[in-house]
Amino acid sequence: MALDLLGFALAVLLIELTPGPNMAWLAGLAAVEGRRAGLAAVAGVALGLLANGMLAALGLAALLQAAPHYLAALRLAGAAMMVWLAVDAWRGAGRPIAAAPATARRALATGALINLLNPKAYMFFVVVAPQFMGGRSLDLAGALLLAGISTVIATVIHLAIVAAGAQAQALLQNANRMRLVRRLFALVMLGVAGSFLLADLG
Repeated sequence: MALDLLGFALAVLLIELTPGPNMAWLAGLAAVEGRRAGLAAVAGVALGLLANGMLAALGLAALLQAAPHYLAALRLAGAAMMVWLAVDAWRGAGRPIAAAPATARRALATGALINLLNPKAYMFFVVVAPQFMGGRSLDLAGALLLAGISTVIATVIHLAIVAAGAQAQALLQNANRMRLVRRLFALVMLGVAGSFLLADLG
């Protein structure tokens, strides 16, 4: 089992190092809203990843694979959320940097939702995880173990991304520069929305 877990960890590492929705969103958020919001978002993403494993073990991943219309609904919900966030970021491009606890709470909730509404997060437990289970079915304990390994690896990478993004914030104190970056961040979120819609085409 240890060898299977090592192989799983390496697979997760390769997946997490590939640019995706979490990476783009976390980097942009830390640069625009600061380290506090970025760290809260990392915590939210971690909670979402752990929930993915639990829900997959309870049968949600298999249900989504067997019922494409549920998968499509999940994908549309995720895309709609990101479009709403993109519009909000664009409209608020000129507002000052928010350091209030409300910003951190919002980042935490958004990080969790991005993963809970991401079809690829569930399909991971259908397509990738079973290859490392040694022929065992994906029960709750196994799913949580794999989700825990995945979450630890992802969190280390996400913390590095947030640290880099937060460093860039010091360069964005100029109001015009911040407005431009916020609008670019809004476009990044539209790109994340597109990745949700195209999740079944890759």
